[in-house]
Amino acid sequence: MFSSRKGAARLAFLVVAGLVIFKAVVSFVTGSISITAQAVDSVLDLFAVGVMFFAVRLSDTPADREHPFGHGKIEGISASVQALLIFGAGGWIIYTAVERIINGAEVEMSETGIAVMVVSVIASIFLSRHLRKVAKATDSMALEASAQNINADIYSASGVLVAMVIIRITGLSIIDPIVGIIVSLFILKAGYEVFREAVGELLDNKLPEEDENIIIDCIEEHTHLHAGFHKVRTRKSGSQRFVDFHLMLPKNMSIEEAHAMADHIEHDIAERLKNTSVTIHIEPCDTECEQCRIASCSLRSRQGPDK
Repeated sequence: MFSSRKGAARLAFLVVAGLVIFKAVVSFVTGSISITAQAVDSVLDLFAVGVMFFAVRLSDTPADREHPFGHGKIEGISASVQALLIFGAGGWIIYTAVERIINGAEVEMSETGIAVMVVSVIASIFLSRHLRKVAKATDSMALEASAQNINADIYSASGVLVAMVIIRITGLSIIDPIVGIIVSLFILKAGYEVFREAVGELLDNKLPEEDENIIIDCIEEHTHLHAGFHKVRTRKSGSQRFVDFHLMLPKNMSIEEAHAMADHIEHDIAERLKNTSVTIHIEPCDTECEQCRIASCSLRSRQGPDK
């Protein structure tokens, strides 16, 4: 039920909505800046999940006349929005924590705060793991960004939990805003990582090195059938990969044979890298036969035994 991208987005919305209500009530009762920071962060998480759900649904829309490459870029936009929300949450927490240090304030009912943080940490761990699992299975940047966002909540909630325990033992309320600032630094770091990946995809960064190595291996496995290749370019849009390169074939090869060769390589790449669209530009060889490995090529025999 929750193993698909849409299902995972629904689960995230339900869990985060529950945490928002839970934290908001406890924050009001205890007056803790750390828990208030957690509640605000969860509200932003809820909005981010809504953006993610919209992005996941739109990215699944098939390519159309106006968007021939599909709608995958919306996931990068969604991740960018989530990153900006994370930055906003981190900045607000720092501002409020500094104000609390200057003016001073007591934290009440730390036992309640401890309980809500325990629940928050456990729920966030399970949710983050599930989102990451589905993101990896479906190759979704929007889900991965949400997983990163929730993962930041785990660190921040754990920090608040430690603060509540220390306050309960020592009675030092100053620990609360200090932990709030530390938590915000983790949040800002998570926002930076999400933003960097999102902008990279929107600017058509090349595929990861491991993906490009798979593509190169697929082409090189057929060196006995082609005369070389160059100008390999890769990019990604949502879960869809795009690859194009120039393939050199014997100039006396028929169009039908060249087309069959290109189809064969495209199929091999798509088999190893899911959701990959491959475009191959065919070029005639330059008859430098000493660099060619096609044993049965008739052009080589015409070059003489020295070639």
